[in-house]
Amino acid sequence: MLLVVLALSACSALPDKPLRAALYDFGPGLLSTPPATRQVPLPPLALSDISTPGGALDNQAVLYRLAYADAQQLRPYSQARWSMPPAQLVRQRLRETLGRDRAVFNAGEGPALNRSAALGPPPRTLQLQLEEFSHLFQSPGSSTGLVRLHATLVENTPSGEKLLAQRHFTVQRPATSADAAGGVRALTAATDAAIEEISLWLKQIP
Repeated sequence: MLLVVLALSACSALPDKPLRAALYDFGPGLLSTPPATRQVPLPPLALSDISTPGGALDNQAVLYRLAYADAQQLRPYSQARWSMPPAQLVRQRLRETLGRDRAVFNAGEGPALNRSAALGPPPRTLQLQLEEFSHLFQSPGSSTGLVRLHATLVENTPSGEKLLAQRHFTVQRPATSADAAGGVRALTAATDAAIEEISLWLKQIP
């Protein structure tokens, strides 16, 4: 009996199994193929990898800021992770959206770009830098998903890249809850809105 009591006591003293961090992405995307239209497709586009300044966004942490306490400090949620670094998630979503209206290639896809160039001028290249991607708390009960991107469109010429246009995109969307899940939903909505702005901007550049 004493041995049984000691065994039970030892088991109760063991630490709890560590919780696995929740894994997030932007959702499943399109669930059906959009109906075909008779509009002339837009010119093809080459898409570079999205760069990030510093290194805070080079991992899978879901980050937040407390603007009312210390806006300069980025803090990670301890039990939440993105399925891949934010820049890769944004690029994946961007390519999916732009691909509805035009052919989108990876910058550096030599054979694909060469085939496209054989049918006309070389595709323009869109370069993006993801400058901010965080759950921003204006107060303990009010927060938004904040996405800031710097976009550069260049034309590939025999003498090198020619700058065509540049623009900053800053988008915020309200969070429905003051936690990681609310931040993820807000950042997804802000990303989609920013991508729609980028798509419209590209269409306006002659």
